[in-house]
Amino acid sequence: MPFTDVIFDYCDVLLDWRPRLALDGLYPDAELDGFFDRDAEYGFWHYDVLSDLGWSEKRIIADYAAHHHADAMDAGYPVQVFRDYFDRQQLALYDMIDGMPTLLHDLDAVGVRLWGLTNFTAKFVHAAHAKFPWLGLLQDTVVSSEERIHKPDPEIYRRAIVRFGVDPATTAFVDDKARNADAATAVGLDGIRFLDAGQVRERLLRMAGTES
Repeated sequence: MPFTDVIFDYCDVLLDWRPRLALDGLYPDAELDGFFDRDAEYGFWHYDVLSDLGWSEKRIIADYAAHHHADAMDAGYPVQVFRDYFDRQQLALYDMIDGMPTLLHDLDAVGVRLWGLTNFTAKFVHAAHAKFPWLGLLQDTVVSSEERIHKPDPEIYRRAIVRFGVDPATTAFVDDKARNADAATAVGLDGIRFLDAGQVRERLLRMAGTES
């Protein structure tokens, strides 16, 4: 049965998101290495998940300060690092992934409806749409920070299915993380793990009933 709809993840599928770019040049590399250390219990990546779940910037800064022995009202390091990140976070939107604007165009041209489902903040989604006009081909996007749940929770896929009005049997979901693609498959979508634009292009256009 041909695909009638495709739901796309954003980061590392549609968008080349590089959060460190928001702070490059403001702090020494060693400090940024620590801030973005994936093994840090209360580092950037810990709060990135909470941000995706709807925590406000103010709440994140206060919690970060509490775990780094600094008053949230203190403008000094380390709290200022997060303030600067939030002030400049649009710089983390480096570009769209190579080949994806063309794929969106080609799917839209053959009548496939396009949607988004992302673990991201509404602020970032709005900034991405303002910067990259190709994202306007997405008819709607479910954003985790607004839903207060994130992938791979099955509920967020169900909400997207209902909100978009799609038939799971004819809808693909594309994500760079295997666990998220598998969770989509578990609720009836055709979950596809994204490796690169060429790989996903061939499959989507073939299943849409056209040549790649």
